[in-house]
Amino acid sequence: MPPELRRSRPVSEAMLYSSGTTGRPKGIRRPLSGEPVGAPSPFLPLLQRLYGFDEQTVYLSPAPLYHAAPLGFTMRILRLGGTVVVMERFEAEEALRLIERYRVTHSQWVPTMFIRMLRLPPEVRHRYDLSSHRVAIHAAAPCPVPVKEAMIAWWGPILHEYYAGTERNGFTAINTEEWLRHKGSVGRAVFGELHIVGEDGQECPPGKPGVIYFANGPRFEYHNDPERTAASRNEKGWTTLGDIGYLDEEGYLYLTDRQADVIISGGVNIYPRETEEVLVLHPKVMDVAVFGVPNAEFGEEVKAVVQPVNPAEAGPALAQELIEYCKVHLASYKCPRSIDFATSLPRHPTGKLYKRLLRERYWTGHQSKII
Repeated sequence: MPPELRRSRPVSEAMLYSSGTTGRPKGIRRPLSGEPVGAPSPFLPLLQRLYGFDEQTVYLSPAPLYHAAPLGFTMRILRLGGTVVVMERFEAEEALRLIERYRVTHSQWVPTMFIRMLRLPPEVRHRYDLSSHRVAIHAAAPCPVPVKEAMIAWWGPILHEYYAGTERNGFTAINTEEWLRHKGSVGRAVFGELHIVGEDGQECPPGKPGVIYFANGPRFEYHNDPERTAASRNEKGWTTLGDIGYLDEEGYLYLTDRQADVIISGGVNIYPRETEEVLVLHPKVMDVAVFGVPNAEFGEEVKAVVQPVNPAEAGPALAQELIEYCKVHLASYKCPRSIDFATSLPRHPTGKLYKRLLRERYWTGHQSKII
């Protein structure tokens, strides 16, 4: 493009779509910046400050580039002159091999990838030289505390977590040192102001869960979907991604669950994530999804679908073992009433779980979640 056109034309803005884990993917439109073509993203300095990206960066992307985070990080590192290594699909040992082979300095993961790497035999995990690896970023889903503790014990204090969405309406971040003082947190806001709002529309005090909103963040709208756009805002103009969480006294955010995933059984709210984080730590569990299924008396009951490490063990005996395991660690009403098994769970290649696809199998024939 001739220089005079580059100077006169406003920069374009990619319209990416959400992953569709809770419904049909949504096109996310953001206003144009008005800057000329080629102007750096205002997001770039933030990533450089948080993670130290520069021309020497070698970035491993275990996730596909059609998702917002891998694409955005990859494009910004390439703009700085860094190197990007992209996996065609995630495989636990192959990821370690690539870190050693290409002397990877930075990477980005989701918790299911951590779990699968930790499931590798110790001799495999320690076979590869990971000494070049300085920054391991993770997001997309909450990470169970014991899993993150195990990763820190293995990789050292190089883990960085953030909470954000393709909507880019806000961003929180936390490094390892902070996380060890606030275990389970996804950090404090680095842009946008965090607010937790209860069912009555009022802000919640520290420690009380509610819907997570960002104020004074960048604007966005859902393409050709004014109803969903309106539903993402409250009367103050704050925006939400539909997640539930709480703040501690120091302003650190903790995720509880997706608003759409909460199980209401006998009038009691049950957060599936808490049950999932218990089950996924069982040595016979490779992956798990927990959600509500119909119950004539209580409206919903807790159901788990488990991908076992050894498919041959799937059956009533393992189901009962897992239910009893939950009862040791959780209040009884949070434990699955029943467990089904699957050879794999419907996950997006970025690691996000399409829980609605599992849930729909059990709700077929019901007009609503009110029986």
